Amino acid sequence: MIIKVSANKPSFKTTEFTNGFNVVWADRKKESAQKESRNGLGKSTLIEIIHFCLGSSTKSALQLKPLKGWKFSLQIKIQNQTIEVTRAIDDPGFVQVNANTSSWPLLPKIKDGSETYTIKQWTQILGSLCFGLSLENEDQKYKPSFRSLISYFIRRTKDAFSVPFEFFKRQNEWDKQTHNAFLLNLSWEHAVKTQELKDQKTGLQNFKKAIKLGVIDEFSGSLGDLEARKIRIKAQVEQDEKDLREFKVYPQYVQLREEVDFLTQEIHKEVNANMVDHRLLSHYKQNLSSENLPVIANIEQLYKDAGISLPGITLRRLEDVKTFHDNIMHNRKEFLATEIRRIKTELSKREDSLKIKSSEKDAKMRILSTHGALEEYTLLNTRHLNKVRKLNEITAMVENIKSFNNKLSSVKIDQEVLQQETRRDYDERQEIREKAITLFNSYSEFLYQAPGKLVLDVGPTGFKFNIEIERSGSTGINNMKIFCYDLMLATLWAQRVPSPRVLMHDSNIFDGVDERQRSLALQLAARESNTYNFQYICTLNSDNIPWNEFASDFKIEDFIRLRLTDEGIGSCLLGVRF
Repeated sequence: MIIKVSANKPSFKTTEFTNGFNVVWADRKKESAQKESRNGLGKSTLIEIIHFCLGSSTKSALQLKPLKGWKFSLQIKIQNQTIEVTRAIDDPGFVQVNANTSSWPLLPKIKDGSETYTIKQWTQILGSLCFGLSLENEDQKYKPSFRSLISYFIRRTKDAFSVPFEFFKRQNEWDKQTHNAFLLNLSWEHAVKTQELKDQKTGLQNFKKAIKLGVIDEFSGSLGDLEARKIRIKAQVEQDEKDLREFKVYPQYVQLREEVDFLTQEIHKEVNANMVDHRLLSHYKQNLSSENLPVIANIEQLYKDAGISLPGITLRRLEDVKTFHDNIMHNRKEFLATEIRRIKTELSKREDSLKIKSSEKDAKMRILSTHGALEEYTLLNTRHLNKVRKLNEITAMVENIKSFNNKLSSVKIDQEVLQQETRRDYDERQEIREKAITLFNSYSEFLYQAPGKLVLDVGPTGFKFNIEIERSGSTGINNMKIFCYDLMLATLWAQRVPSPRVLMHDSNIFDGVDERQRSLALQLAARESNTYNFQYICTLNSDNIPWNEFASDFKIEDFIRLRLTDEGIGSCLLGVRF
């Protein structure tokens, strides 16, 4: 319950609240300008201040330059203990607390002479004192938190007035399920487990899809592709192991290999030289067998046929020519015979050399074929280790994919089992559910003479929440769904210990609501908060009050705790313009 809101600046309008029904009144004068100041009169700012002192984000709407140096204090009553908390705009990461903290789950530190908590510690303490939240496993994902729970009791901004089960638009499904299940005293643990199984399933499906699409390097393809690759690499690894076992290192392997290379080059040179000599020898032999002198009679007849008369001197000279050619042919034949003998000798020498060098090369090659160099062994071993590493990776991936497939099946089974467990627990809490549904239905019937329906159910994706009211769809009726739901929660929690024992609504909740329903809602809130001993606070604009619809014994002026007007700067909440 909120007792008092104050600040360290004298211009601030300190506000005190009581148990039961409370009104923050915004009175707009006719002669005032339509927009007197940027921050309005301060109704929404008051809610922001309360949230600020209750540990809202350091990125608060109050983090404005004109508010530099401001400190806001909130006096609250929890479990019959009065607590005052102060939080500075300039140092929003900490709060100063004035209370008996000896029994609290966390003890404060002394800072500047005051008992101080970090914002995280402060919200943990509030979660314990207001809702009985445990500080164990505080970092557990999807666990209910004070900041989320209190946002259903003190809604802020227009986005909070869209859906009863959300305090901001597009709230995560797990957030809605977990916190509403907690508030309705259903098994919120099942909601958490449902989301965890969803995460597992989504993660497994995304990973499997990534493998299939080849996003994960080296492991693209199906399970069958990986199995085939595994078999192929395994065979290579086994062959490498055999080769390494049989590998013999020859100490002078490199020198021996160089000698073999030299012999190979020499053998190639001699073989090439033999080929050249064999062709030359064949050419010489052919020339030797075809060498013949021209016949003189043939030459003489040639001249006669040409009609040329040859005197005796000419014939004598032909004899000289014949003698000359005989000498040339004799010398040529001697040359060819000599060259043939020389070539045959060279060929014979090379053949002997080739036999010796080939024999020496063969001997060295036999050594090379059964031994290897240390460098080759190292390289072979390195390649083998790389293949072993890849084989291990693929083997692990194959096992992981099989495990993923099994896990997917297991998750589906777990989801089904969890749904059955949730359903059993849901059925066992029938009395609790009926109490909540009955309260909501009675509130909606009070406003519209026709009971609405609070629908609570369990499905494959967890808890399902819905509200149905006849003529639903207009802004006003949708807002009244939220009003009835919130009032039901406040009433239920007022009967529990611990409890925040507070419900606060901004004037936004009455936007678009018919005058009759507005008056009935306000009177209903006053009645229930008084009956069940909790605090209801609402902010109202004076020009939006359904004066003619109130019961004769309901005097709304009696519940006004703070009056704000647009008459001047000093009449707004902060007393300053920005």
